[in-house]
Amino acid sequence: MTDRIYLTSDGYNRLKEELYVLVHQTRREVLEKIAEARAHGDLSENAEYDAAREEQSHTEARIADLENKLASATILDPKQIKTDKVYILTSVKLKNLDTPDEIIEYTLVSSEEADTDSGKISVRSPVGRALIGKAVGEKVQIVVPKGELHYEILEIFVK
Repeated sequence: MTDRIYLTSDGYNRLKEELYVLVHQTRREVLEKIAEARAHGDLSENAEYDAAREEQSHTEARIADLENKLASATILDPKQIKTDKVYILTSVKLKNLDTPDEIIEYTLVSSEEADTDSGKISVRSPVGRALIGKAVGEKVQIVVPKGELHYEILEIFVK
């Protein structure tokens, strides 16, 4: 049984679009590569055929993964997210207690939507796990691979 995953409607639509491309475009392209490689004759020493079959395997695995994720997805409505504590889909403004002038902002999302470049971190990341359930004014100590981080939660909001 697949765990329930929580997505924004944008995240759900991105996964759906990726699945559509894989099923209707990539799968066809891979089958064409396999057919072309077969046309070269002896399959026992045909690297092109082996590569195409491996690509097919990866494509089919990704399709199955996306189908499972979409089937077990719950689309969250940002309007229904509470801001009394840090939850998935909340944004949080943090003060770095080690560098007091540094203010950091993160939005907590599912692993499928995480994108650190845009400030979206997974609720399963060390920072995400440490922040979940905390309230404004609380201080958190987070153990990360590079050491420890110390933050104070300044604000919780929904974008």
